[in-house]
This record gives sequence, structure tokens and C-alpha cells, in this order.
Amino acid sequence: MSPTLQLEATAFTQAQLIHADAPQIALAGRSNVGKSSLVNALAGRKKLAKVSATPGKTRSVNYYRLEPSNAYIVDLPGYGYAKCSQKERLIWAALLEYYLRETRGLRALAVLLDARLPPQKSDQELIHFASTIRMPIIPVLTKTDKCSKRELDTCKQAWSAFVDPALTIITSSEKRIGIEELWGKFLQILDMSEMSSPHQSIDLE
Repeated sequence: MSPTLQLEATAFTQAQLIHADAPQIALAGRSNVGKSSLVNALAGRKKLAKVSATPGKTRSVNYYRLEPSNAYIVDLPGYGYAKCSQKERLIWAALLEYYLRETRGLRALAVLLDARLPPQKSDQELIHFASTIRMPIIPVLTKTDKCSKRELDTCKQAWSAFVDPALTIITSSEKRIGIEELWGKFLQILDMSEMSSPHQSIDLE
């Protein structure tokens, strides 16, 4: 049976975090990088995750259960939104760090990177932090339909100093580029490779 995504819980504080031992993969990225759109593309649904035109709206840790299983895709609060207060940024940073350090079932961190932008300091800091706690990283370039092949190649080259180009997955939620490949990687890491993606079978070879 193919997995589907269902929103099970949201957490705004460390005390509200759940499923510490359940296998999960987290999505992290700057505000407006397209995390909500990617969740919807993975689910094959337009409104599972709320997409806002205003950056910084995702302020909670959102647990999406892969059914039928006890595994989760977890959407983390976006970071790097300049218009929020310093206090809010510190709260989000603390929640993000606590989740990454204390979630025993966390198998990998998918770091979403906007293909239209050069390497950003906040992304580099997250990648460095993940490496210090030995957390496997899945680099995911988003919004690749909005840039030319030359611009995409330039972006990939720039990011190669920080992430492994061979592991980078090229995606576009709008055009569904790379969605099946990303599902395949997630299911493989979660040791659920016998399951297909929500929309078609995946060859993991």
C-alpha cells in the first residue's frame, strides 16, 4: 500500500514535541523557500500544508504521518525572516536546535535551498550545525523551474562547497520535478523502500 501524508500534530514549544523515538525525516529551510509547497507536492494535495504569500508564517513543528506506518515527515519553522523580532528568531532557533539534538528517531535532515539564490549564511550555519551532531543531510534545491539551466548549474556549483553535489535533489513543487526521486530517498532512509510513493512506483536501484 502506498503511503499518504496526514497532519497529526503541531508543536510550538519544546514541551509539545512528540514522537521522539519514531522514525522521521525533517524539512528545514529559510522562510519562503517552499517547504509548505513541497509538503503538498509530496502528499499530492494542494492544501495539506498552508502556503502563505507572507514569509515566516510557519512557526510550529508540524508532524505529518506517513500512513500506514509510524514514520513522519516533520516540517520545521522557517528561519532567516528579517522582519520578525530578535526574540522570535531566538525562540525559533532554540526550538529547532532542541528538536535536532533530542529527537532520537530523526534519520536525516532535508535542507531546502532556493535555487535562485547564492549560498546564504543561515543555511551554511544549519548545515554546519547538522554536521557537528553527525546528522545526515539531504540537500534539496527548490523552485528550479524559476531559473535557467545555466543559473541552476551556477547554483549547484556554489553549493558544492557546502553539500555533496551527488546527494543534491533538484525539485520544483509546481512542476513536480524531483518529487518521486525525493520520495524514493525518504522511503529508503526510513527503511520503507518496499512501499511506493503516493503517486507511482519508485525504482530505488
